[in-house]
Amino acid sequence: MNYEVLEALGQITREKNIDRELIWETLTSGLIAAAKKRFETGDNLDVRIDETSGVMEVVAQWDVVKEVEDPETQKSLEAAREIDPDAKVGAQIEQQLPFVEFGRNAIQSIKQVVVQRVREAERENIYETYKDRIGDIVTGSVQQIDRGNIVVKLERTEALLPWREQIRRERYRQSETIRAYILDVQRSTKGPQIILSRACDEFLELLFRMEVPEIHEGIVEIKAAAREPGDRSKIAVFSHDDRVDGVGACVGMKGTRVQAVVRELNNERIDIVPWSSDPSVFVTQALRPADVAQVNILNIEEKKMSVVVEDDQLSLAIGKAGQNARLAVKLTGWNIDLIKRSDLERKLMEETFGPSSDEEENGLVNSDDPTEDEGTNGAGALDQISDLSKKIREKLEGAGFNTIESLQNASKDDLTSIAGIGEITADKILTAVK
Repeated sequence: MNYEVLEALGQITREKNIDRELIWETLTSGLIAAAKKRFETGDNLDVRIDETSGVMEVVAQWDVVKEVEDPETQKSLEAAREIDPDAKVGAQIEQQLPFVEFGRNAIQSIKQVVVQRVREAERENIYETYKDRIGDIVTGSVQQIDRGNIVVKLERTEALLPWREQIRRERYRQSETIRAYILDVQRSTKGPQIILSRACDEFLELLFRMEVPEIHEGIVEIKAAAREPGDRSKIAVFSHDDRVDGVGACVGMKGTRVQAVVRELNNERIDIVPWSSDPSVFVTQALRPADVAQVNILNIEEKKMSVVVEDDQLSLAIGKAGQNARLAVKLTGWNIDLIKRSDLERKLMEETFGPSSDEEENGLVNSDDPTEDEGTNGAGALDQISDLSKKIREKLEGAGFNTIESLQNASKDDLTSIAGIGEITADKILTAVK
């Protein structure tokens, strides 16, 4: 019977991957506790286990003395010789305690102690194992779906895929295979709680790492990622080798690599953009497929910029329900203010000329004090044109248009090439010159 017990414990250590010494220590302490309770002994017990022969025994030990001071650990010579006829003062005697006298309750208590200790050790082992795997992708099977949360059966334990960490519109059935990212591992009274995610940015990055050898080897680096799970994602990549195109490496031959990721993410649309250390260039790429006309950095510390797009590109830059702009902001880390070119030109015109007059619909209103430059006018000078403000005159003079004659020979393209002057302003300048 003892051999069968030892064999069962050995099987537990192999299947549960638990330290063998821990099992023996637990069994020993359980046997000693049961013997103390049954035979009313003290700390004079010893458990001996021979794994080779399968022999397991519990013995009580006493010191033989002339005068007994501690009955739990000492016996007189007369009492000792009742156990061992050859006992002598100063020697030690021992007596084996038969298991059959332990009683059924004692054996059941030992069993519970061992089972509980094995369960605790297994939980701790699982926690330590998966704690070190946070940030990895695991594969399991759907075991149960409870109120939208999915219980996933892993190799040695269960994990939870919460509803908030799932890809929208994804539906799973019991026993289906599922891949997810280990987001966190928490301790709980019921054992380690492994939290999975399919909606985090890191899951997208790891999928590309698995599909693109250049990323795994460090040649291509994913600098940033932004997702709206199930709908659309953007990733920014940078190649450390001039001979390797980072975007092309991620796309793969005929799009095979990116399509593998798309299929895993339930047909989520993925934009791959080249990363740049220049914020203007990076934001321009992040807003693709919209074409950006101009980028103005407003505040570097607060990471604010205004981006000018042509009127017909604004809806494309914003995207459906603002999705493209949101992902660009998240990807780049910059606060982006999208502006139509016509709105910008109207704003510049108002700042330059002031608001349009109701009495003269096509005229220019000079917001400057008419007496400001009085007495300084020269022949053919721009300040002779009353409809031009001082600010616009400075822009024109800075571009080399110092006389009325030079403006008469200028074309619309010549004027729009000047910073701060758009097509509407150029038309009004030419009208004023005429």
